[in-house]
Amino acid sequence: MSATATKITRATGLLVIEAVSSNPNGDPDRDSDPRQRPNGIGEISPVSFKRKLRDMVEDQDGPVFESLKSSLGIDDERFHILESRGRDRAAISKEMGKDIGKFDQAEFLESPFVKKYWDARLFGNTFLEAGGNKGYIKTGVAQIGMGLSLAPIQIVRHTNTNKAGVEGDKDQGMAPLAYRVVEHAVYCMPFFINPSHARKSGCTQEDIEVLKHLIPYAYAHTRSAIRPDVRMRHAWFIEHKNALGSCPDHLLIEALTPKRLGDDPNAPSSNWGDYECPNSLPSELLDRVDSCTDLCSDGQ
Repeated sequence: MSATATKITRATGLLVIEAVSSNPNGDPDRDSDPRQRPNGIGEISPVSFKRKLRDMVEDQDGPVFESLKSSLGIDDERFHILESRGRDRAAISKEMGKDIGKFDQAEFLESPFVKKYWDARLFGNTFLEAGGNKGYIKTGVAQIGMGLSLAPIQIVRHTNTNKAGVEGDKDQGMAPLAYRVVEHAVYCMPFFINPSHARKSGCTQEDIEVLKHLIPYAYAHTRSAIRPDVRMRHAWFIEHKNALGSCPDHLLIEALTPKRLGDDPNAPSSNWGDYECPNSLPSELLDRVDSCTDLCSDGQ
């Protein structure tokens, strides 16, 4: 595994996400309003997006994970989720075992904790603050940035009603302003693959391939009543020519970011046609990287 772990390629990614009458990420501090900055720009938190990826892996009988097993031939036992609800903290502490400082590298990569939890190998370990072995996987190979809308968002709020009453003296139920959605917005969310952390986390290229397979399905297979229509328009994955990086990340991200059209770029958008969206990197940047792939190109 150690040889595989060191061969991860540095990569820069950009997700282009369209929300249509949906709440892509509610803010618990604002009664679950769609997340929004004081300047009106909408947000999708990295935690929110990673939760969707984790949920698809955790549902090992679901269609997305079944497609993973079919296309990648993965070993189920290596794809458990550390950040799962109802986890047994005592059992996980035992899996961590002895102090990481007493492991040699080969032993570390074969330890039960490292071999078992895909999200810990990939994203890092947040089990540290609970008194677990603090030498285990603090920072992951894959880091996902904040998703930001390209224009201020317009939030629509309505009262939800229920024909059957939920209180004894009421013949119908109401949830005032419980339906809170973004009318329309396009968000861009960057992400980065850093091979420098691979040998520290046990992350392998197989773990990265699983991530790439999951991303196009992140919203289509985790729909909810408040999030019925969130579309992954593009999922750009750019591999550099070397482990140090062959092109600055910001140049790649800026080149693939859609541009708001119209006389007022600060007005909320109403449809996808309000944006001009690049379909590839310009040639001068494409020459500086190994590959540029849209993970959504197969129509997921």
